[in-house]
Amino acid sequence: MTWEFLSIIGTIAFAISGAIIAMEEEYDLLGVYILGIVTAFGGGAIRNLLIGVPPSTLWDQGTFFTIALISITIVFFFPNNSLKHWDKWGNFTDAIGLAAFAIQGALYAIELDLPVSAVIVAAVLTGCGGGIVRDVLAGRKPLVFRKEIYAVWAIAAGMILGLELATNTWELYALFIIITALRVLSYTRNWELPNKKLPQNM
Repeated sequence: MTWEFLSIIGTIAFAISGAIIAMEEEYDLLGVYILGIVTAFGGGAIRNLLIGVPPSTLWDQGTFFTIALISITIVFFFPNNSLKHWDKWGNFTDAIGLAAFAIQGALYAIELDLPVSAVIVAAVLTGCGGGIVRDVLAGRKPLVFRKEIYAVWAIAAGMILGLELATNTWELYALFIIITALRVLSYTRNWELPNKKLPQNM
């Protein structure tokens, strides 16, 4: 198991989620591809902008773009079969993608010798940024900011790595497993952060 393999799973999961939401909103073929690609790579692009890395570095990921395009194509032309498996495994692969991308984003910031705060931001943006952009473009309230506990796990990964509490290979894989498990538990057990609604008559 390598980080590249985990990135492939995350790319597939995020690209499919973007494509499915685009189809739910009745986007045309071009819209489905654009939303799928944005979901898969939007987080990394925003991260690069904020930490001073040229966004053009994303174009070096030719293999991942191909994988994302193939995934979107399968979903668009074979929606029944794709959705049947997505309903069963979608949240799990999304949890893997969140954990893998959050850790990779944090490690990327650490390689640039950035402070802990920047490492946490890089983890959150890489793990959650694509989903935020996806929901905004689809005219939906971003899932990251409501209901389910999602971004918290990316913050936790960034903090642990930024404080150098996990440094060697086995610790990184252990962190990946823990973050994935916590994300799975949060949606299977309906964990939610507290929220408060303002009174209607103010």
